[in-house]
Amino acid sequence: MTVEQQVWEQQWLPLWPLASDDLRQGIYRMSRESALGLRYIEANPHAVSNLLVVDIDHADAGLRAMWDRSAWLPNAVVENPENGHAHAVWALREAVTRTEYARRAPLAFAAAVTEGLRRSVDGDQAYSGLITKNPTHQVWEAHWLTDHLYELDELREHLDGSGFMPPASWTRTRRRRPIGLGRNCDIFESARTWAYREVRNHWGNAAGLHDAITAHVHALNAEYTEPLRHSEAKAIAESIWRWITTKSRMWRDGAAVYEATFTLIQHHRGRKGGAASSAARKLREAERMQATFAAIEESLK
Repeated sequence: MTVEQQVWEQQWLPLWPLASDDLRQGIYRMSRESALGLRYIEANPHAVSNLLVVDIDHADAGLRAMWDRSAWLPNAVVENPENGHAHAVWALREAVTRTEYARRAPLAFAAAVTEGLRRSVDGDQAYSGLITKNPTHQVWEAHWLTDHLYELDELREHLDGSGFMPPASWTRTRRRRPIGLGRNCDIFESARTWAYREVRNHWGNAAGLHDAITAHVHALNAEYTEPLRHSEAKAIAESIWRWITTKSRMWRDGAAVYEATFTLIQHHRGRKGGAASSAARKLREAERMQATFAAIEESLK
């Protein structure tokens, strides 16, 4: 085994990955040893991501991945010698979890950094990050550039300095069908917002709320052309349900407090709206009187 293969096996974490020799014939889960003999392999385990992969569908993919970035080179560029297209892989020092509520912010950050890396090479926007070219397979030309493991902040700093890091508004305006790590973030945020409203239909019935959130998460997931694994979607639902039933003050206080609070909020909104309407009416009346006085003065000239 070469030094490069040893490095790859240390960075590549899946134990039972999806793999294939021909993507048109499907991908199948198998042992790590068997997968390493095939052309295409799953980039990350189902629960964590420590490899950020960008698909570069250009004849000069290798040059794009290496040009003007000596301090943040990809760890490997795996190139198709027939057309020059390649996958560029950045390895993280600390893997980002994809299932726990507490790790949602780092996951969103990793998705943004991956988008920045994609922009830096004009990579394929539709690439999901699920399957990558196996750099140890002889059919590809693998360029091993560094064994440095990156921090997300480190990559973000370089992307910011080069103008490739997406702005904060990107998380609100990205495509309605995000891919890669963005799917996980999008499903979580959509389901979380929905679940906070759904609580009103399940006061005191934690099991009923659990079933409703789970069904909603799986329905959202089914809308994607490449859904998350069932277990990953289930974990998102569990995280939302667990937070609501153990940490949410709204759930703890119950229906009576919620209704009283809602009524009070509506009352204050009504008063505020009434005051605003009254002020607007007074302003319009003053403007009309001013116009009348101006017209009288003009007629007396």
